[in-house]
Amino acid sequence: MALTFDHGGGVRSVAVPIPDNPLGHTLVYVVDTGRGPVLVDTGWDDPASWEALTEGLAACGTSPADVHGVVITHHHPDHHGLSGRVREASGAWVAMHAADIAIVRRTREAPPERWFAYMAAKLEAAGAPEDHVAPLRAARGRTLPGLAPALPDREIVPGELLGLPGRRLRAVWTPGHTPGHVCLHLEEDHPAGLPGRGRLFSGDHLLPEITPHIGLYEDPDDATVTDPLGDYLASLESVGRLTPAEVLPAHQHPFTAAGSRVQDLLVHHEHRLASLLALLSEPLTPWQLATRMRWNRPWDEIPRSSRNIAVSEAESHLRRLVKQGRAEPVPGTDPVTYVRTA
Repeated sequence: MALTFDHGGGVRSVAVPIPDNPLGHTLVYVVDTGRGPVLVDTGWDDPASWEALTEGLAACGTSPADVHGVVITHHHPDHHGLSGRVREASGAWVAMHAADIAIVRRTREAPPERWFAYMAAKLEAAGAPEDHVAPLRAARGRTLPGLAPALPDREIVPGELLGLPGRRLRAVWTPGHTPGHVCLHLEEDHPAGLPGRGRLFSGDHLLPEITPHIGLYEDPDDATVTDPLGDYLASLESVGRLTPAEVLPAHQHPFTAAGSRVQDLLVHHEHRLASLLALLSEPLTPWQLATRMRWNRPWDEIPRSSRNIAVSEAESHLRRLVKQGRAEPVPGTDPVTYVRTA
């Protein structure tokens, strides 16, 4: 039996499972409109996930064939994965921010081996040991989830209302977790009369108990030095200024007091930056820094794929410290090492 919940005011949610993932599920929101239901995210592309979504929509009194549109908060496969199947079943439009549409298009066009070669080169440059990098070089026949995502057919424009008949849903660009992540502000009175300005579908940007992964924006064709953590922190502050009555996130559970949660996350990242700065009393590669950072388990217990994510997060924090003038690369080092500034 699919797990569903009625949030009132023509908004319900369906918990769509993510296979073999500690997050458990993605909350797919079903928003009633004058033209039929619109989904906020869709969940992972997996038979069990599709079954859960179908059963959940039935419990909400609708079906995939009735869906009018799909609004995707960001391109990750636990959010965008089932968009293609929903569109095939209903003819629904699928909307996403242009920056993440570009990632989807690039992912669809590039052969898998290019991604593995790119990741191997990135990890080698970050100082990863050969025994960690070698399997990526040998991964030519493999595939990864999300390498054939549906190409969205509508672009979400930040600041504009989406064309949902009978609803006021405004796009709020919140880069950081991905370059095109969006939150969606439902500018309507809260159905239970809670104080604040409507409700916010926050995707992965603002979660009640965990912090989203902030890694690097990966684009093999773009050498621009981005600052994803800086983007995320600025986006957090912009969301805090919205003062929504309630936040409807893609994982865990809805919550109130968005402003307090924003402040908690800002403080968390400042403490994390300070702890990394203390580690940089000696020159360290991004890999060495990642092995010394505090994670939710010891480094030796972190799986190989999760170590790649950890190194990316270490690099995003390093870029923030460099941009702030608090750390700098050591000239002539290969792989590059970083040290705090005097």
